[in-house]
Amino acid sequence: MRDAVVVEAVRTPIGKGKPNGALAHVHPVELLAHTLRTLVERSGVDPELIDDVIGGTVDQVGEQAMNTTRYAALSAGLPESVPATTVDRQCGSSQQALHFAAQGVISGAYDIAVACGVESMSRVPMWSNVPEGKDPFGPGIAARYPEGLVPQGISAELIAAKWSVTREQMDAFAVSSHRRAAAAWDAGLFDAEVAPLEGVTRDECVRPGTSTEVLAGLRPAYHDPGFAERFPQIEWNVTAGNASPVNDGASAVLVMAGETAARLGLRPLARLHSFAVTGSDPLLMLTGVVPATEKVLRRAGLSLDDIDLFEVNEAFSSVVLAWQQETGADLDKVNVHGGAVALGHPLGASGTRLTTTLVHAMRERGARYALQTMCEAGGLANAMILERI
Repeated sequence: MRDAVVVEAVRTPIGKGKPNGALAHVHPVELLAHTLRTLVERSGVDPELIDDVIGGTVDQVGEQAMNTTRYAALSAGLPESVPATTVDRQCGSSQQALHFAAQGVISGAYDIAVACGVESMSRVPMWSNVPEGKDPFGPGIAARYPEGLVPQGISAELIAAKWSVTREQMDAFAVSSHRRAAAAWDAGLFDAEVAPLEGVTRDECVRPGTSTEVLAGLRPAYHDPGFAERFPQIEWNVTAGNASPVNDGASAVLVMAGETAARLGLRPLARLHSFAVTGSDPLLMLTGVVPATEKVLRRAGLSLDDIDLFEVNEAFSSVVLAWQQETGADLDKVNVHGGAVALGHPLGASGTRLTTTLVHAMRERGARYALQTMCEAGGLANAMILERI
């Protein structure tokens, strides 16, 4: 059976997803086009050879509507003959795009594909695709979950309560994320993956000077009297400081068959080894990373001890800390260059952003196996294992 390898991976710097953010003036199509253009330039691949471009975007409305990936590919200068599509698996959209791209290569449907993603949360805020007063779930969901589902912030609080994750633990984890990200920037470890854009050269949300004392002063971000009555176990410890911010950014990964890379004289960064997707309780919503980790390890025939590096999306600190409790993973191997709490979480771009950071970290640290997993709205999760070759 053919294999699929990553030969190049790039991302934009990540900006604040607010009107005054560093990338707020950049149209989302142009954000993604920038990474696609850079990906082709850095790899040296003839874009005529690309069989498909698969992109992730969550809020597919307004300036992110109409198959954003197709227009980004055209704006990037790719030939009109190169097709593109846009997928939505919520926060894991571009990781799912990467699964699809790799699986297409392995099956023989593609020789070369691009997986990518974009989200401009300053220009297309979260939930822009659900008009006020409209129900995106329907009567069947209301019947199955009569007490109602909850927003992600409440799920993060429920996870903290169920796994007894304290405010102090979440704040300490968040501080560590910022310090790791700042240290990676200072050491030049992001230079190979970041494609500066219009004078923006660094991630905007990294705060090297933050501390647990500073974070301790922040108010709960999701306190709600109605949910407090429904869920008396919640202690309201999730804040803007121990959760990911809203952001603008894009990322892209070039995937091809190993034999194609050899023929083109390209050195792979990693092999895409194994894949898994899972569903989980849509009320807790963000715990699918636990069964997804177990499932992908089982499919790969590996154990947790075989994994040298992990990327677990830091949507909320409570999610990663609960995952760590369940798996027993060594946090020293998790998000070694910082995670979404510090770097940011531009929804549709985050999956391939994690991969971009991970494949470069694998090379820098000499890691053989790495595991990436992401929690997703609706009680979903993606997981995959990469192998350095």
